Amino acid sequence: MNKKTILITGGNGYIASLVKRQVHKNMHVITIIRNEVDLSNPIQLQSYVENLSFDYLFHTAAMANTQACEKQPDIAYRINVESTKVLTNICKEKHARFVFISTEQCFNGKQKSGPFKEEEPLESVTTYGQHKIACEQYITQHLDDYLILRFSWMLGLSYPNVKASPNIVQNVLHALLHGQPTKFTVNEIRGMTYAQSFADQFLSILELPTGIYHISDKNTHNTYESAKIVAHMLGANPQQIETYILPDTQRYQDRFRDYRLDTSKIESHGISFGTFEENVKKCLQDFQLLIK
Repeated sequence: MNKKTILITGGNGYIASLVKRQVHKNMHVITIIRNEVDLSNPIQLQSYVENLSFDYLFHTAAMANTQACEKQPDIAYRINVESTKVLTNICKEKHARFVFISTEQCFNGKQKSGPFKEEEPLESVTTYGQHKIACEQYITQHLDDYLILRFSWMLGLSYPNVKASPNIVQNVLHALLHGQPTKFTVNEIRGMTYAQSFADQFLSILELPTGIYHISDKNTHNTYESAKIVAHMLGANPQQIETYILPDTQRYQDRFRDYRLDTSKIESHGISFGTFEENVKKCLQDFQLLIK
């Protein structure tokens, strides 16, 4: 059987790197990295990608820093939305399956609490979230073969030559190792999924029926409580936790944020991401850091 080919944008990013390592024996992998193509230049992107042959396009590249998107909305729009439209159109022409990373931030304007199902109307108060909503709308209107994967906050640690994105395990580990008191938000609760768990199940995810799916663990703890759980698993004693893992009661005090994702749809296809405690435990075991 001939191997199928997957094109991955943001090829040096954390998620892309984990997926590449997982699928390279089963698929031909082509990557696009920042030095090769400027996603803020849709014409350059189109010229580059339309000359490639692939069966799947996994679009991980984005301007994902929320503050940067607020400060530079025009550049962010070109990178996040216009580039996605270009790739959507190319996938349509090539009859390739488009796999798009979206975000829990599509729900961060909701007044009610999560977990939210895939069909819940979207509402975002951030530029990044609004851009992802615009992308979702374009994809669903123009393609018949796609997967939109709404991510929770992904956790993990860096490998050699692969840098993890900022996440709760990394932040807690830094606070304890450097003796640096660090605040964690009390007024929010969110999913925090082990990125490696996503990569491990990626080949199964690729074969899901066309549609939108939520990628998230199950978490019942606010971010401050979650940070204390991580610290405990790392072997910190109660005094260390009290000294270095601090509650931030000011952030989001005007409105508690709960935009967790309901994952029953993807679980009905045999794909699960477990609980927050299971995700943290597996991550720390993989990096030989689990103490408790």
